[in-house]
Amino acid sequence: MAPNEEANENVVVQTTEAFSDQAGQVTADVARVLGAEKLDAILCVAGGWAGGSCSSKDLYKNSDLMWKQSVWTSTISSHLAALHLKPGGLLTLAGAKAALSGTGGMVGYGMAKAAVHQLCRSLAAQSSGMPAGAAAVAILPVTLDTPMNRKFMPDADFGSWTPLDFIAALFLAWAEGSNRPASGSLMQLLTSGGETQVVAAP
Repeated sequence: MAPNEEANENVVVQTTEAFSDQAGQVTADVARVLGAEKLDAILCVAGGWAGGSCSSKDLYKNSDLMWKQSVWTSTISSHLAALHLKPGGLLTLAGAKAALSGTGGMVGYGMAKAAVHQLCRSLAAQSSGMPAGAAAVAILPVTLDTPMNRKFMPDADFGSWTPLDFIAALFLAWAEGSNRPASGSLMQLLTSGGETQVVAAP
């Protein structure tokens, strides 16, 4: 992990094999940066992709990686939201449309993203620890239009990929209270022909 030179503040996540160590480090460093300040929004956009069925020799390694990239980060973000969000604030999590059903060829990925969906719904439940009136919402994209995805899938239909600018504008609108879904919502990002629809998952 490396600092973002354009950010006002950085908390550099230390790589570790123990979740409690990483979570404790991030929690302490964020508290040191924020002090008593409360936030309008916490946007968890961490994640990644790795394939593999249950017969894959890389099943254990890839499942571990997916859990760290999606579940560790989302769990840490939820605790930061409980500590540092303003009442009525916004927490976003990164799910995946694929994890609404079975993911035979990418078991670890689907398992981790399904756990993120469950976490999002749990944060909307009574006694979740979220600040009063705060909302947890997960986005469920299919494919994001990122430089890395373009590099590894140069012949894909980019018009079916969700642009990052669209997601940034969506997060801003939700943070400002415009068309914000109810807490616990899983919002599919369905892109076709360069146009993206935001549709609640059942």
